[in-house]
Amino acid sequence: MQTFEGRTAVITGAASGFGLALAREGARRGMKLVLADVQEQAAQRVATELAGQGAEVLALGVDVSSATAMQGLVDATLARFGVPHLVFNNAGVTCGGFIWEHTLAQWEWLLGINLMGVVHGVRLFTPLMLAEAARDPAYEGHLVNSASMAGLLSLPNVGAYTVSKHAVVALSETLYQDLALVSERVRASVLCPYSVPTGIAASQARWAAGQGGEGEGVAAATPSQRVAAALTELSVAKGRVTAEEIAAKVFAAVAERQFYIYSHPQALGTVATRMQDIVQGRNPSDPFAEKPALREQLLQALRDAAP
Repeated sequence: MQTFEGRTAVITGAASGFGLALAREGARRGMKLVLADVQEQAAQRVATELAGQGAEVLALGVDVSSATAMQGLVDATLARFGVPHLVFNNAGVTCGGFIWEHTLAQWEWLLGINLMGVVHGVRLFTPLMLAEAARDPAYEGHLVNSASMAGLLSLPNVGAYTVSKHAVVALSETLYQDLALVSERVRASVLCPYSVPTGIAASQARWAAGQGGEGEGVAAATPSQRVAAALTELSVAKGRVTAEEIAAKVFAAVAERQFYIYSHPQALGTVATRMQDIVQGRNPSDPFAEKPALREQLLQALRDAAP
């Protein structure tokens, strides 16, 4: 897809982080925008900002884990702009700690957004995009699913998040292969960023607040969960690659028909080691082998947090 001006993009998680950066980049390129976010007021503020720059914008409050809400997003998009050309299944949250310590509610919340949000976006928008490509020879469509470098690795103390992002990578790879069987003009990509300054580190606190807070049906955070939250916040805050830089990379990847999109390609050495573990039947390698100080930081934090 070489042309973006005048075309329509749907972005979930559009009020902050990558979603906000993608919205601004889309507006800069002259796109019509559908901004979906569970924080509707924040999405409306972004819409006001971009409309002030001349963009045509529709902002909606959408819980991507809800099939009904996602169908509403589709219906509103069709009514306002027609079949979109770009769909960014981007909404995401995080939840760390030892994998056996997550509650059922935490699993359902995280997988509902990180995985089922992407599933709903793919199952609802892809058939419309394929039908439009069959109807209009000039139509081009592209879906970009936001995963993470955690979808290519298996790091300790972030298990539930890792599970969700591995699933998004697998879903996206399969989507790419399935589309290749039926269309040359509807394509897919997967975004696998590493530590980038976004608002994702605050997502678990927002979830707990929405559940009533600790002591009202939400289990108190365990030491491993407190450590994961603190280290995630630190890692994200120290990220040197900005969300704006990643948004520009994403649009360039769409133009170049690139499937895998990385923010930190230098981290792929650890991914290669994991792949070799699988191919050679080795036990999983230490993901901190090249940066032992990170392992010691994690261990020390867990010791300090222990009762």
